[in-house]
Amino acid sequence: MKEVKFNFEELHVYQKALDYIDSIYETTNHFPKDERFRLTSQYIRAAISIGLNIAEGVGDTDAQFNRYIQIAQDSIKECVVCSTISRRQNFITTQQDNQA
Repeated sequence: MKEVKFNFEELHVYQKALDYIDSIYETTNHFPKDERFRLTSQYIRAAISIGLNIAEGVGDTDAQFNRYIQIAQDSIKECVVCSTISRRQNFITTQQDNQA
């Protein structure tokens, strides 16, 4: 059976989004357990949203794709806030915050 691949799976930005999602899962694995349904959940959902919006926008018109890219950028901003909160709460180091 032939493997099915979608156009968005070849996009460099989509591949980078997946790498970022992996790094957020790894980072949040070390958060306190009582953060599981608070910051950890929000951080992971925001990161996942980046990849989902890139995938969802591909194949539409350029205007629609740009709209989805803007939504993905908004999710990136959410991740910045989550990263900053994580650093301020000492869940991650300043170096990890700068890499996130």
